Amino acid sequence: MMQMLHGGGLLVAFDNLRPADEHNPRGYYELAGGKIISRLIKGDFDIQLYKGRIIKVTAYGLKFLPKSNYRILYMIRDTEEILKSMKKMGADVTEGGKDGVLLDKLNMFSLELMQGRDDMKHIKIKYRDLISNPRGEMERVSHFLGLPFDINAAIKAVDKSLYRNRSSIQESFNS
Repeated sequence: MMQMLHGGGLLVAFDNLRPADEHNPRGYYELAGGKIISRLIKGDFDIQLYKGRIIKVTAYGLKFLPKSNYRILYMIRDTEEILKSMKKMGADVTEGGKDGVLLDKLNMFSLELMQGRDDMKHIKIKYRDLISNPRGEMERVSHFLGLPFDINAAIKAVDKSLYRNRSSIQESFNS
């Protein structure tokens, strides 16, 4: 998603502290090497410096965002796919079982949090839908954000060959 938004001409904040690697060959498009959560918790991440730009914040980090006015593109991905990807990247997770349950609980927590905060508007975007129908999903994103961008350029960022951790089952969370 971040690559698509950047490719479409939107201002995306990232710093390249976490370099591209075999797991994400086009880079991570994030700030602070992905350590935003710990910086938000400590209170030493000045999000106002990035006003007007798109920032990648993982689900748990939403809890620590200071009051403001946020439009959130909440990515939903099949839990088993996330676990497969994390395992390949060296995380100590097991496919199925408690790790999947925890991820599903995190999604439910995050969605409830966003619904409960009047400073957060959000839409859910399913990863599978983004890959299979990038134009339709990016049109939804453009409408939601209220920002014009080059949808044709954005969808060029989609590389279906990088969708390597497909689950054979239907999405386990919010299908």
